Amino acid sequence: MGTEFQQEQERVDSVMETITEQISKLEGEATRRRNEVVDFRKYFWDDVKVNTDTFDDYLETIISLRQQAQNLSITQSTHKQAFNKLSALRRMQEVPYFGRIDFTEEGTSNAERIYIGVSTLRDTSGENFLIYDWRAPISSVYYDSPPGPAKYSTPGGTIHGMLEQKWQYIIHGGVIESMFDTSLTIGDEILQQVLGKGTDKHLHSIVATIQQEQNLIIRHDHKRLLIVSGAAGSGKTSAAMQRIAYLLYKYRESLRADQIILFSPNAMFNSYVSTVLPELGEENMQQVTFQDYLNHRLSDTFQIENSYEQLEFVLTASNTSSYQARTASIRFKASPLFFEAIKAYRESLELSGMLFKGIKFRGKPIVTAEQVTDRFYSSDTSLRFYSRIEKLVEWLTEQVDETEKHELTEPWVQEEIELLSNEDYQKARTLLQKQQGFTEEMLDNYESETEALGRLIVRKRLKSLRKQIQSLHFIHMKGIYKQLFTDPTLIKQWIEGKTPDKWDDICLLSVKMLDEGKLYYEDATPFLLLKELIQGFQMNSSIKHVIVDEAQDYSPFQFEFLKRLFPAAKMTVLGDFNQAIFAHASETGDFHTLTDLYGPDKTDMITLTRSYRSTKPIVEFTRRLVTGGESITAFERDGEPPVLTQLEDYAELHRSIASKIADLRHQQYNTIAIICKSAAESMIAYEALKNVDEIKLVKKGSTEYEQGIVVIPAYLAKGIEFDAVLIYDASAQVYGDESVRRLFYTACTRAMHYLQLYSVGEPSPFLCNMDQEIFLP
Repeated sequence: MGTEFQQEQERVDSVMETITEQISKLEGEATRRRNEVVDFRKYFWDDVKVNTDTFDDYLETIISLRQQAQNLSITQSTHKQAFNKLSALRRMQEVPYFGRIDFTEEGTSNAERIYIGVSTLRDTSGENFLIYDWRAPISSVYYDSPPGPAKYSTPGGTIHGMLEQKWQYIIHGGVIESMFDTSLTIGDEILQQVLGKGTDKHLHSIVATIQQEQNLIIRHDHKRLLIVSGAAGSGKTSAAMQRIAYLLYKYRESLRADQIILFSPNAMFNSYVSTVLPELGEENMQQVTFQDYLNHRLSDTFQIENSYEQLEFVLTASNTSSYQARTASIRFKASPLFFEAIKAYRESLELSGMLFKGIKFRGKPIVTAEQVTDRFYSSDTSLRFYSRIEKLVEWLTEQVDETEKHELTEPWVQEEIELLSNEDYQKARTLLQKQQGFTEEMLDNYESETEALGRLIVRKRLKSLRKQIQSLHFIHMKGIYKQLFTDPTLIKQWIEGKTPDKWDDICLLSVKMLDEGKLYYEDATPFLLLKELIQGFQMNSSIKHVIVDEAQDYSPFQFEFLKRLFPAAKMTVLGDFNQAIFAHASETGDFHTLTDLYGPDKTDMITLTRSYRSTKPIVEFTRRLVTGGESITAFERDGEPPVLTQLEDYAELHRSIASKIADLRHQQYNTIAIICKSAAESMIAYEALKNVDEIKLVKKGSTEYEQGIVVIPAYLAKGIEFDAVLIYDASAQVYGDESVRRLFYTACTRAMHYLQLYSVGEPSPFLCNMDQEIFLP
């Protein structure tokens, strides 16, 4: 082993020399290219002959401009390529590679040593690979195969051979610290080291420790929809980020980062995952929350509740008079049944029920709402629904045209002409010359000028009206949606079976909310769906891939909507139904319902049951909190069992937490979270603990994942991990209802190394059946 270790170190030394040489060469090239770009921009116009005297001169100018722009684009692209390669080489200076396979291809007699790292490296001749990118086809053997017969897929077909050996390296600064001979999975020694480290404010690349089941997710590429159902801490999000990097590598000629979009749970999570792709030399994809999209589409019409405000109501308002109706509303409006009801309602509008707004100009009606309705239901009823809307737009535009002609003779037009300032008058004349082709002579004629200015003024005043017609603002969407709830008996014609639970109360609540100009979160997607079914979908065909994280929090409405919104995209959804904390979760079942989205033949599901985030004692504890938790297996990483401490009152609780924080800090824990049930409880905890040095309160609007000590609601902590977690109050009073079991599980599974639970009074019933040995005495 000593001789082989020395040989491997000599190879690392040689590779490091090559990296240093290439960095030196590229630094000069990148500087030269950057200077070329600067010079191009600085002297762009010096090399362009601008002449518009004749058409030929004008054409020559356009051609010259285009050539210069193309040259600039090529130079910028070359500079970017050099810069990106330079960035990759600098990353490789710290860790040039992390793995090796000895592979004998079928038909050959000698094993080739394949070294694997985060980026490709060739020797100085450019012909031989010193390091293969982890995303290269042959690298899949490293993640998927034990020694023995192995194969990997390439664009030219499947390559078969024999995997002789598989090695892992821990290299820092060009020095091999250790190397391991591994078998089926990536060696536990390295994974132990990686998982045993403290957290920081960002998620990091896992390419050196990708497990076989995670590699299936990363390289999956043959179905329209990939569903990843994984236990807390199973590496779903990490695998998804590596998947994006893999897709960008494999399809680098046809796929850009801005054609991939990640729907994440909140802005803080976006910050948490923001460094993974740059670590791998890739640009970040687009990141957005579904709430962002709802706000973008509807906030100019309604005051929209967000998902966390809805959840806060569910967690804290159980004593209010509207609670039962509201929770019933949340569950029903997220259900597939209501989705079908919306579609059936829209179909019924072809015969009756459409509501429109009248159109006025200067306080006088052009057409009334009744006239628009009569026109819609009396003309061209054989046409498709959207075509009837288009015909209505044409008719309304004609009515505005007629109004324009009539208004030209009205006294107010002459008054506005006379009130024009000199500046506005000159602007109007210039506009008439450019747009209408009027000459100076024509405008100097009083009658011609007055008529032209009048037409310009009327047209300008009618412009917003025409725009509203084209934007279909004359359709009374709010009224049409409200119509669903004005008569509780109407719902029966659009759904099969009995009336929904508490439907009369739901209708009263919905009408009241709409009358106040508000839209509850559970109504936002149904309202938008109905609007799109009536007005036509606003689709985005440029997006090629959609990633949905924390997918268990999305309703069937939202998935159907995403499918329609991105018609050209493949989709990867990741989640854990044991963390389905929203009130509609019981209506959505599990991820098997998602197979209907594109059909079973276009859908694959991968289930991850092994948890890597937490120590084995923490996983052994948390898996007993949920039904089916026995299928979750822990990675063999030892640690302290969770601790349950029962206290008499909150004063004692706060003293105990402050003392525990001091102890954990002394043990060098980087991130410590005091996790609460709700934002309301988080505020109480923060106010009591704010004298603790550097403690921070995380709110729903937080955009940055904070390091150090944080007080945070459980629902904002989803998807994030902490070195140590303190459950603020795990008492029966706080976590006594079965509806919050998953929330409690989510809070506990945030802990990597240490979990402490406090209970003011009797502990939660979720803890009552635990074996005593799970907790420290």
